[in-house]
Amino acid sequence: MEEDCCATQLIYGDGEFNADGLDRFVKEVKLAECGVSYGVVAIVGPRSSGKSTLQDHLFNSKFREMNANSVRSQTTKGIWIAKCVGIEPCTIAMDLESTDGSERGQDDTAFEKQSALFALAVSDIVLINIKGYSNYALIINAPQPQLMRQEMFKRSLDEQDKPFLETFFQVMMSFGIPRKTMFMFVIHDNSKTPFQHWHPGLRKFILNVLFSKALEEIWNGVPKPQAYKSTRFSDFFSEEVVVMPSYEEKEKFKEEVAQLRQRFSHSISPGGFAGDRRGVVPASGFSFSAQQIWKVIKDNKDLDLHAHKVMVATVRCEEIANQKFNKLINDGGWLALKEAVQTGPVQGFGKRLSSIVGTYLSEYDIEAIYFDEGARNSKRQLLESKALDFVYPTYTTMLGHVRSKALEDFKVRLEESLNKREGFTSSVRTCTQSSMLEFDEGCADAAIQQANWDSSRVRKKLQRDIDAYASSVCSAKLSKLNGNYEKQLSASLTGPVEALLETSGKDTWASIRKLLNRETEFTISKFSAAVADFELDKETIAQLLQHLRDYSRNVVEKIAREEATKIMIHMKDRFFTVFNYNSDSMPRVWTEKVDIRSITKDARSASMKLLAVMAAIRLDEKPDNIEKVLFSTLMDGIVSVSSSQDRRIGASADPLASSTWEEVSLENTLITPVQCKSLWVEFKTETEYSVIEAISVQEAYKRSNNWLPPPWAIMVMVVHGFNQFMLLLK
Repeated sequence: MEEDCCATQLIYGDGEFNADGLDRFVKEVKLAECGVSYGVVAIVGPRSSGKSTLQDHLFNSKFREMNANSVRSQTTKGIWIAKCVGIEPCTIAMDLESTDGSERGQDDTAFEKQSALFALAVSDIVLINIKGYSNYALIINAPQPQLMRQEMFKRSLDEQDKPFLETFFQVMMSFGIPRKTMFMFVIHDNSKTPFQHWHPGLRKFILNVLFSKALEEIWNGVPKPQAYKSTRFSDFFSEEVVVMPSYEEKEKFKEEVAQLRQRFSHSISPGGFAGDRRGVVPASGFSFSAQQIWKVIKDNKDLDLHAHKVMVATVRCEEIANQKFNKLINDGGWLALKEAVQTGPVQGFGKRLSSIVGTYLSEYDIEAIYFDEGARNSKRQLLESKALDFVYPTYTTMLGHVRSKALEDFKVRLEESLNKREGFTSSVRTCTQSSMLEFDEGCADAAIQQANWDSSRVRKKLQRDIDAYASSVCSAKLSKLNGNYEKQLSASLTGPVEALLETSGKDTWASIRKLLNRETEFTISKFSAAVADFELDKETIAQLLQHLRDYSRNVVEKIAREEATKIMIHMKDRFFTVFNYNSDSMPRVWTEKVDIRSITKDARSASMKLLAVMAAIRLDEKPDNIEKVLFSTLMDGIVSVSSSQDRRIGASADPLASSTWEEVSLENTLITPVQCKSLWVEFKTETEYSVIEAISVQEAYKRSNNWLPPPWAIMVMVVHGFNQFMLLLK
């Protein structure tokens, strides 16, 4: 039985609080599991009033009983607690040291007052044990009038029990009690006539009139703070008077105790002894609350029970919150979920995480439900905030996976759509909508119930990534498309332009311009149709088309510059073509009738025209005098000078002693005047041998065809050979 009641000394006689013992007691009786479904009963009274004896029989608490023969010994030192065995719900019995100061002396009543204050602060029911009422019976049976008997009763009560009653009344006004405390006055019957044998009216008169009046008188006589001047005893307490037989009548005593014991079952129910549950400290905070209350009382400080309640709730709720948070961070499901998210997206992430977080928030709510609402809600918010901050990095990692997957799916969808020859812009629009919808669904799956986290930042990043990728693909497609059309332009221009430049004539650049415009416009029309699917703005399209125009012009210019570097070869080829072949493209025979000088001039003139054509790029149809300057300067006598302008050109000192041509920009110059002069000198040098050789061939031809002797020789032969001829005839 002693093991069941777990009797423990809570406060030692010297005032030291047994915190370790209380913690063990709470664990042994499983008090923390009771919530607010528990009660605390304290029993107080004068020395040798039978407090511990009554409590042991009433609650099976087995407190030490005072040896009846040890008159000067005190039954209880300090404060003891024990579980009331067999009473539901859980009820804690508290046995206090005597409240009349007789054991410690009248000069040392501090502990009695402190213990009384402590009992009032933590107890729901206070049993005030009174030694006996034999004197009261004599007063009631006296022949005096009722008022006089009432005064005699009060005076008798004052003499026996007033000291510890005043102690209770004084200390309770030093703090506010949030609920009514039940005062149960237990009077032990030590009269010759048992109380139950008295007339019912007389018993009622004693319990409801004399005793209540006496208590009210004692209450009114206690000095009160200003705030309690007009208060009544009934504002703070509900009282009940119970008369018990003397312990000497053991059977009767046990019978009455058993009946009273039944009344303590379900004492916290409405209408029970402790039915007022306002301000009750939840059982899980009882240990801490009791320690703090005793500390405040011991330090002789003012005890504000409401503030104490909030403080206990704050500390205890914080402890519960920390416990739940520690369990959360070590939760197996959470650790597995966190590890899984590190490698990729997890289906049902939000639901699983919500369940994990919700589990510990619910556990907190269950354990902290009975604490002060303000403190409870505050610590819950902190717990929730702390838990959400803890899991938020994993949530962002999950969103990162969702974003990455949506982006990768966008890339795959876009590639598939483009492979099907669908329009680029429409494909991007459709694939973007699908990926953003996929992301939104992923965010919804990752969201947890306890938080309203904003995923717009990640969504905007996904949109930027999609736009950037689409732009890069667009640029790549346009670049590829542009490259294809550049190749087409290059292919359609290179051969014809090279041929035109090689066969340079009077209309070479006009033909090149015509070819350039035709091929460029044809390519641009096809390119415009191709880029229509990209839905580009007008400015961008104009830039792309201008790029193709510039490219086609650059192709021609590049070909012209390349051909200009081979001008000597082309000039010699032109010279030898004209010089060595006739108009029918037949090789010339250098007979005596052939005018080599005239042919040489024609060949050199053709080469000069080629040099004039290749000297500058003429894609802008601007007139120039390059050919005339070259002919007038390098081909004296070949071209006649008729106009005044031509005469001025011919009369100039050296028109070719310059690095630029008139009316021709530097970027359009292929061969400068100085270079033309140098080339011409080199050209004449390299072709002179062919002319000399042709003349030599002609001379040899002449000699080979002239085999008859001169006429004078024939005449000499006729004259001198006539005689030989006639002789022969004869």
